[in-house]
Amino acid sequence: MSETSVISVQHLHKVYGSRVAVSDVSFSVDEGEIFGIVGRNGAGKTTTVECVAGLRTPDSGSVHVAAAKAEIGVQLQDAALPDKLKAGEAIDLYASFYGTSPEGLLDEVGVPPDVAFAKLSGGQRQRLSIALALVGRPKIAIFDELTTGLDPQARRDTWDLISKVRERGVTVLLVTHFMEEIERLCDRVAVLAAGEVAALDTPAGLIARAGGLVTATFRTAYPDLLRALPEVASVRVEGALVTVTGGAGLLKAIVTAVPDIDDLRTERTTLDDAFLTLTGEES
Repeated sequence: MSETSVISVQHLHKVYGSRVAVSDVSFSVDEGEIFGIVGRNGAGKTTTVECVAGLRTPDSGSVHVAAAKAEIGVQLQDAALPDKLKAGEAIDLYASFYGTSPEGLLDEVGVPPDVAFAKLSGGQRQRLSIALALVGRPKIAIFDELTTGLDPQARRDTWDLISKVRERGVTVLLVTHFMEEIERLCDRVAVLAAGEVAALDTPAGLIARAGGLVTATFRTAYPDLLRALPEVASVRVEGALVTVTGGAGLLKAIVTAVPDIDDLRTERTTLDDAFLTLTGEES
């Protein structure tokens, strides 16, 4: 475990009966980082973070966390509260476990204290989950599939809250299957596939590993000018329509070299593309 790491997972292995949930997972998380774990259902994401949180015991491998259990806040994937329990009552109950004051926490996350859990919207329930994970003033917060089922606005509101959690000095371990969420929030991300780490990098680094290509489609009478450009990887001509692929600097090279361009459209490799490429899975 390095001096800057607060979580170190080495060769984690976990089996349920005859099913291997986690085969061989290793990663470390630095203090103050938002670290993402992404993968399809059954990839081993939840089992991994439950081992980090101390909720499950690995069959082999090691998990080291530079915090006491009371200093780890956890929002589980299927967490729920009694329907009639009010948000304010829930926050007071959790605060009593830690001996902390929850004053102002519900206001901070935008949840009315006098509304019962059953009457909260999906977004409000998720914001309450964040508040409950923070009530013990943790050093590390683990959020598992925090925005699943939320509408786009509620999802973005939740992302803003996660950014504010990091601003409080909390290290965040975020489990998700939303690539946009990873790209928006995470400093680094581990891509899990079949219980193993298929790739570990920054979001931009993962895109670069997948090729980081730019595709430009446009109309021009001068397609031959494109073939000599070092930034161009391929050129396909269909009448006056040209499709060009290449790496960094492609667009600048095109508009500089070609005098007459119409109907220019571009596409870039996305994190979704990278995920499919790096895991070898198709949608």
